[in-house]
Amino acid sequence: MLTKPEIQRLRSLREKSSREALGLFVVEGPKVVAELLAAGFPFSELYATPEWTGPAPATLRRIDAEEMGRISHFPTPSAILAVGPLARRPLPQGALERGLTLALDGIQDPGNVGTLLRIADWYAVDRVLLSPDCADLFSQKVINASMGSFARVVVHTVDLVTALTGRHTPVLGCDLMGDDVHGLPRLADAVIVIGSEGRGLSEGVRRLVTRRVTIPRFGAAESLNAAVAAAIVCDNLRRPR
Repeated sequence: MLTKPEIQRLRSLREKSSREALGLFVVEGPKVVAELLAAGFPFSELYATPEWTGPAPATLRRIDAEEMGRISHFPTPSAILAVGPLARRPLPQGALERGLTLALDGIQDPGNVGTLLRIADWYAVDRVLLSPDCADLFSQKVINASMGSFARVVVHTVDLVTALTGRHTPVLGCDLMGDDVHGLPRLADAVIVIGSEGRGLSEGVRRLVTRRVTIPRFGAAESLNAAVAAAIVCDNLRRPR
C-alpha cells in the first residue's frame, strides 16, 4: 500500500515548484513510458497496475487501480506512472559553434515545445535551447508531445541573449520580413531561433540574429505554427544541394 506521504509527494509533482524543489518529475501513460524506457531513460520509480504488460524493471512497483487513481495526474488514470530525476544540463562553452542548434524563444505552449523536440530529433539537431519563459521541459504535456524524443534530444534551458552573444556561427531568426528560406545554403553549423507565435522574437534575441529568414506565403493565413515553421527551416538546412 502507498503511504499518505508517498501519495502527497507524487501528486505534488503536478506543480513546477514541487518538481524543482524535489528534483523529480512524473510522466504517465503506457505509450510514452514505454518509449522512454526503450530509449534507456533512467526512471527512479515506476508504479503500475495489473493492466501494465510492458517492461518490468527492478524499480517497478505494482499497485491496484484505486491507488493509481489517487496518484494519477489524469482524469482517467492510466496503467503506469513513472518518476525520473529532474536534471538540467549546463551548456558547454563553445557548443553553439558546432552543429545545428534549435533555440526556442518564449514558446509557452507545452504541446509546441514537445513537438519541437520531435522535430529536433527527426532532423538530428545537435541541441535545443529553451529560454526560461518557455513551457517547462519536465511538464507532462511537453513530455507526452515529444513522443519519446525527450529522452534522445540534448536540451539546455539558458538565457538566450547570453548564450548567443559573441557567436561566430550564423544565427537565423524566423521573421515574416526575412529572406526566402528556400534560398538558404546547406549549413552544417547554425542556430535557428523560433519565436512565440504571439510576439515573434524577443527584442534582445532579435538584435543578435545575423540573418532573418521567412517561409513564403501563398495563401491568406496570418502565420504558421511555430513547430511547422521550425520543421520547414530544418528541412531546408538538411536538404542536399
